[in-house]
Amino acid sequence: MTAERRPVHAAGIDRLTDAAGIGELVLPAPSCGPDQVLLRVDAVAVNHVDTFVRSGVYATDLDFPVAVGRDAVGTVEATGTGVRGVGVGQRAWTNSLGFDGRPGATAELVAVDAERLYPLPDGVDPLIAAAALHPCATAALAVGRHGQLEAGQTVYVAGGAGQVGSAAIVVAKARGARVLASASAADADYCRGLGADVVLDYHDADLAGRLREAAPRGLNVQVDTSGHNDLEMAVDLAARRGRIVVMAGPASTPVLPAGQLYMRDASVHGFAISNATVGELAEAAQTVNTLLADRAWEPRNLVRGAFRDAGWAHAQLEAGQVHGTRIVLLPQHGDATAGR
Repeated sequence: MTAERRPVHAAGIDRLTDAAGIGELVLPAPSCGPDQVLLRVDAVAVNHVDTFVRSGVYATDLDFPVAVGRDAVGTVEATGTGVRGVGVGQRAWTNSLGFDGRPGATAELVAVDAERLYPLPDGVDPLIAAAALHPCATAALAVGRHGQLEAGQTVYVAGGAGQVGSAAIVVAKARGARVLASASAADADYCRGLGADVVLDYHDADLAGRLREAAPRGLNVQVDTSGHNDLEMAVDLAARRGRIVVMAGPASTPVLPAGQLYMRDASVHGFAISNATVGELAEAAQTVNTLLADRAWEPRNLVRGAFRDAGWAHAQLEAGQVHGTRIVLLPQHGDATAGR
């Protein structure tokens, strides 16, 4: 057996399951199609959206057995005959594996469609990159593509200290916006350090009043990363033609005041990055690489683990135990088990 055809060790599932159902897999070595790249994986991130796919909350095509995860940073090992612009030995990343029939990221070697692979800027730590991919790409699309935020406008980021929320603050500030954010009192300085102009305590009983004082002409864009989705408050605070981006809380069923919504020409836009097109992902990748190269967003805390820790990592996310922390898994032994 040649090195190219050695079985690939992975962490994944053979059915929709809970976190305990994630196990070690031995998969056939992937082949490289003409428009694909073989990526030797250096690091993968663990995201809430991965738990949605694994459990079936987000319905998608899965070819069982399948590795879990979507975000991977690695080294190009082979390229198909039709691939241009990337070469063997180059560091690269992808953020759309593990759903819609594609193989998962938590494997030693994965085949990636070249149109979903992006070069990693020189000098960027692959662990930091893996941690940044999902928050930064999600924020870029939420704020830019779906929020249509313009320079001089006012944006409100609910959950500004979270992974996506903090990245959204950075992205919005880079677009020249005035940024309002909500967070716990303990996280206020962190949000200000990212560029938020006003930080409000989300425990404030009169949060709506504080937002109205801070933006008396209304909010042009609202991005709720917290999953609370208080649409009654959001519509009431929206500026004329304001845009409300709903991007978290798969089980939430808020009341929508349709009368106020249409009288203001406002809109509520649902957004899940899993539905992003190839073109939209490529657009977001430009922003992600800029943030990585400039070190404009990095995780507050990084926990490393091994592929075999994937089940533990999913359980930590679902239990809400990773505030301010990104979990990155490596093919080799990490330190996550030591921190349990």
